[in-house]
Order: sequence, then C-alpha cells, then structure tokens
Amino acid sequence: MAIRTIRKDTDEILRKTARKVEKIDERIITLLEDMAETMRDAQGVGLAAPQVGVLRRVVVIDVGEGLIELINPIIVYESGEQMSEEGCLSIPGKSGVVKRPQKVIARAQNRKGETFEIVGEDLLAVALCHEIDHLNGILFTDKAITIKEQGRD
Repeated sequence: MAIRTIRKDTDEILRKTARKVEKIDERIITLLEDMAETMRDAQGVGLAAPQVGVLRRVVVIDVGEGLIELINPIIVYESGEQMSEEGCLSIPGKSGVVKRPQKVIARAQNRKGETFEIVGEDLLAVALCHEIDHLNGILFTDKAITIKEQGRD
C-alpha cells in the first residue's frame, strides 16, 4: 500500500468523468488499498479515484463504521433532504453548506466483482453523494449554497 498524492481543485482531472471499471484486477485492488490508506492519512471520510489522478469509477468511504469500497457505484434511490457543511480533501481550506438527500441507496461492486447495495443515511448519504459526484467531475463547491474559508490556527 502507498499514500498517493491528492489532486487539488485546480487539477483538470477533477472535472472529468471517470470511466467504468470493466475488469477488477490487481491494479484496481491496489488502487482501493492505496486510496484507503491515503484517505486515512489525510483524515478524510471519503476519496474518489479521480482525486488521486485515476479516472476510474472507484470510491472508498469510512464514516466511522468501517471501510466501504465501491466500484462503479450509482445512486438508485434517494429520499428526504438535509443541509450539511461539507469539505473536501481536494479543496483544502474551504467548506460549504450543501443540500443532499437524507437517505440514499447506492448499487456498486465489491473487490470480488459482486454487486451489492448499501443504504446510507445522514453522513453516509452525504459521503456517498459527494464521492459519486467526484466520479462525474462535480465538486461540492458546484452545489454549495454558501462557501467559506476555514480559519487558520
């Protein structure tokens, strides 16, 4: 496993649409493991492959309930509404209030290629939407109602 460089919002790769993973091989497994290590090192709750310079539909999330790996994720259901403050490892120093669904169901593949669904509510719903947006070249700042510079110590 290795810690990869997190691309910042000025990097054009973050505005591109990631490609579907057609074959889950050792490169994808290594990517998942590196992304998890990178996310933890940066103290984030989610990371999408474009954030580490790879245009593939791969996401890792950990909102404190254990690591979730998603390959080719899509949102298949959403309900409710919540407003919460979001930040992003690719946009250091900024946060913003974003309207997201209160509950989502995402369908994805795991590292064995098996399709599964995950129900996310509250923070997990936000993380799923935020990371899947990254796969489509969308940053939270595109959807934020307000954006603020975070204070420095």
